[in-house]
Amino acid sequence: MKFFLFLFLPIIFSACSSLVLEPADFAWPVESVLKTDQNGNVDEKQNNLSFNAAKLFLEETGDSLSYVDHDLRIIRDSNGFYFITSDNFKNVYVFNADNGTLSLDNKIAISDTLGMKDPAFNQRPPYIELVFGNKKINLTHDGISEKEEEK
Repeated sequence: MKFFLFLFLPIIFSACSSLVLEPADFAWPVESVLKTDQNGNVDEKQNNLSFNAAKLFLEETGDSLSYVDHDLRIIRDSNGFYFITSDNFKNVYVFNADNGTLSLDNKIAISDTLGMKDPAFNQRPPYIELVFGNKKINLTHDGISEKEEEK
């Protein structure tokens, strides 16, 4: 009996361990600019992403219909986090995929007073670079990593 336990116990435990494929890189090389439809939905066909953005616009602006005729700027970092913002937003929202939903991981405050004009994202591993006006800010899913001086 002891022989049986010593022989099969490691096999049983190894079958219960999870499979990990690494390294993995989930980054999108460039941002996607997605227009919201009349219901607040966005659909990014190239990277197979779609969701309703109405709650995001409500969170940012306090207006339940502010998504009408607005674009969202979206990029995904190498860890799989989605960075989302839009023109006149004061924040960058960081989401992760969670059982068929996008769950808010972090809300990064960029501006206290005025929203960003014409924001854009760039991949700058290990950062996501946020560009608006003459400012560039390096972001991670945890927040602002380092600010670069205005040019």
